[in-house]
Amino acid sequence: MAKDRTPRHAAKAGATSPTPYTDAQRASGDWNPLWDQFSEVDPDFLEAYLALRSVPFRKGPLPPRVKELILIAINVATTHLHAPGVRRHIRNALRHGASREEIVEAIELTTVLGIHGFNLGVPILLEELRAAPAPAADGAATPRRPRAGKPRAAAAKG
Repeated sequence: MAKDRTPRHAAKAGATSPTPYTDAQRASGDWNPLWDQFSEVDPDFLEAYLALRSVPFRKGPLPPRVKELILIAINVATTHLHAPGVRRHIRNALRHGASREEIVEAIELTTVLGIHGFNLGVPILLEELRAAPAPAADGAATPRRPRAGKPRAAAAKG
């Protein structure tokens, strides 16, 4: 008997949607706005892509923090340079407990392909660190100062 591979979000909701992976990804809050266009053009393709993409998130020995560090490296790589993905995965990595130093090292490792990843990733990291809740002495998060002005990564695209 084949193992049920339906995403947990969809399975818990008892969903009978033709796009359970798309629905689960949207519900997770980790959504790439470009996927809206994929969904409009070919929802079956997006569903198949998200099903494939979800495999390492559903299983495997790497903790979510490490998976997000890898995704940061992929998104800052000179061959990709995808600022929205860098920002999304830095937020996810911070949420999963990654340190500033770990994120910087993931970005630095991509410089073997070219320095462009560092130029893209570091300004986004600094913006996200400023916006992320700061750990308080009692372990509770306290808000940091809000972001001001146009994000540097967007300004660089001009």
